[in-house]
Amino acid sequence: MNRLLIEIGTEEIPSGYIVPALEAFRSRLTQRLADLRIECGPAQVYGTPRRLAVVVEDVAERQSPVTHQLMGPPERMAFDDNGRPTKAARKFAEKAGVSVNRLKLKETEKGRYVCIRKTDRGRAAAGVLREVIPELIGAIPFPKIMRWGDLRTAFARPVHSIVALLGDRALSFVFGDTRSGRHTFGHRFMRPGKIRLTDSEGYLDALAEAYVLADMEQRRAVMQDRMKRAVGQAGGHILEDAGLVETNTNLVEYPEVVLGRFGEKFLELPREVLVTAMREHQRYFAVVDGQNEIMPYFIAVNNTRARDMRVVAAGHERVLKARLEDARFFYHTDLNVSPDQRIESLKSVVFQAELGSVYDKALRIRKQGAILCRDLGIGKDVPARVDRAAMLCKTDLVSHVVIEFPKLQGTMGRIYAQTANEPEAVANAIEQHYRPAYSGGPLPATITGAILSIADKIDTICGCYYVGLVPTGASDPYALRRQAIGIIQTALDRELEFSLAGIIHAGMEMFGLSGRDLDDKAEAVFAFMQSRMAYLIEDSGIPRDLAAAAISVSADNICDVWRRAGALQRMKSALDFDSLAVGFKRVVNIIRKADPADTADSKVNPDLFGDPAETALHEAALRAREGVLRHLKQKEIDAAFTEIGGLKPQVDAFFDTVLVMAEDPALRKNRLALLKQISDLFDRLADFSRIST
Repeated sequence: MNRLLIEIGTEEIPSGYIVPALEAFRSRLTQRLADLRIECGPAQVYGTPRRLAVVVEDVAERQSPVTHQLMGPPERMAFDDNGRPTKAARKFAEKAGVSVNRLKLKETEKGRYVCIRKTDRGRAAAGVLREVIPELIGAIPFPKIMRWGDLRTAFARPVHSIVALLGDRALSFVFGDTRSGRHTFGHRFMRPGKIRLTDSEGYLDALAEAYVLADMEQRRAVMQDRMKRAVGQAGGHILEDAGLVETNTNLVEYPEVVLGRFGEKFLELPREVLVTAMREHQRYFAVVDGQNEIMPYFIAVNNTRARDMRVVAAGHERVLKARLEDARFFYHTDLNVSPDQRIESLKSVVFQAELGSVYDKALRIRKQGAILCRDLGIGKDVPARVDRAAMLCKTDLVSHVVIEFPKLQGTMGRIYAQTANEPEAVANAIEQHYRPAYSGGPLPATITGAILSIADKIDTICGCYYVGLVPTGASDPYALRRQAIGIIQTALDRELEFSLAGIIHAGMEMFGLSGRDLDDKAEAVFAFMQSRMAYLIEDSGIPRDLAAAAISVSADNICDVWRRAGALQRMKSALDFDSLAVGFKRVVNIIRKADPADTADSKVNPDLFGDPAETALHEAALRAREGVLRHLKQKEIDAAFTEIGGLKPQVDAFFDTVLVMAEDPALRKNRLALLKQISDLFDRLADFSRIST
């Protein structure tokens, strides 16, 4: 068994590319080894901005042997009456590459057939790896790739070296214009020369001596330890930021840390502006005191150890000072503009060429917010707050700070509203209406923010469908799937019960649609929202068939869909659910397949009952209907399903003794009317025909 080392040396790769690329490389390499029958142990990945490496333990010397059995012609065709091989037998042996004397007979269901057992003893692993590694390197996925020189080879950045060692043997192959070997390289500035590796065992130690910490976990730990010691000089601690830690870890090969300081006058800037200026442009860490207040210090991570790190710190301070001076100027300039002036400025900002300006969007959000407040029965001050927040929620797009720091969109809207003495609920809603900003992100924390968030997102979805910007496959440039999920999650989180079809219809009307065009577009958006509901319900652990059963009968009330899907799942855990569902599915399917003329009238005439089972089912259905309606009114969905489940004995008895499709038209229609009443009752809860049994 040997250790396999593959290292790809490159120009600096973006920090966000490194971990996903390494994980994909490891997965594909180990899977390919398994497919090629090369046994191996666990694989570990290492990476820096200038190298991607994978080490696989206990790689076998050769492919595992495998025996194949090749079936040939039947015995009667392979041998003549004297037992001598025929032409068919000789051709089969020739094709298999063996002597005719090695042919065996095998008993099968169809009789005796000629067969050959061939054993592939496998090739040496080194030879196989030389062939497949270049292919695997070229298949490493990156968000963007590039080509260099006149090569057709593509990678995240130009490749300068490749190390490929199996134990102490170098595997020679070519990728692009780079031949693999046993030479890697050290830190670009502190130890730039080549490093010859005698075997794969000493890889990490050899790099460490050349000021390269290839182990990402080790590099992160060293960096964080040095950051902690550096920030201790300021008497504070680093503002937690896991994403920034990850970014800096993959920006350097050998982390050197310095503590810098900026002028206290900049502390007048909002906390979010200070942190963003340090984080987004410079990748600096903010420093906070015991009360979590920003201190006039920062931590910078460098890739090189200088003779005098104070000179390095001074350089960082000069750069940050320029950034903060700009931010301070922008912030004070913005404070001189009133909220209403910014609203007016939105008229000159295009939202989308066919959907008008951002001001037009604000007006639509305002109308949609009023509709939601009305449907939710919310009175008092909330409608007025939603109205004002709708007009202000996009105004920070024309502020200098947001133009400089786009990630502060919404945050600066809140801050500017607060400084203009807008109501706190309005200011908070401005920031919260963007939530959730990412999968699993926080949801709006206030009712005003939740309504504004839903109004904004439904307007964007309706607008995009109006102009044909519909998500297809992996393409979703306006993030409509995320926005749909945001609407659903916000409604569930705040228990907001409104008509989804109603706000979609209203949203489409705002674009001037009417008649069939309006109905078609609204139906398309509603179907899109249904698909997102199904995705979220399944993601919560409810089986797909139960999600479909709950959604298909009605998806207009988001909260109601979740209640019915959950209750249906709990009902399915009952021991006799499958037999119950079989009977209920039969009811639904009979009604769907019946002649519409026979089911047009759902009025039941008890005088036409000719079997006690009909009377029993009719009486049970009337009792169940009363109970279901009562429970639904009180949102007692589990109890409603229990009422439905109570019909099982009568339904089973009915099908055992009653012929539904009787020849007598009056009897047939009456029996179908009885089943139609039961089917309509089911339709208030779930489509049982969609449940797998």
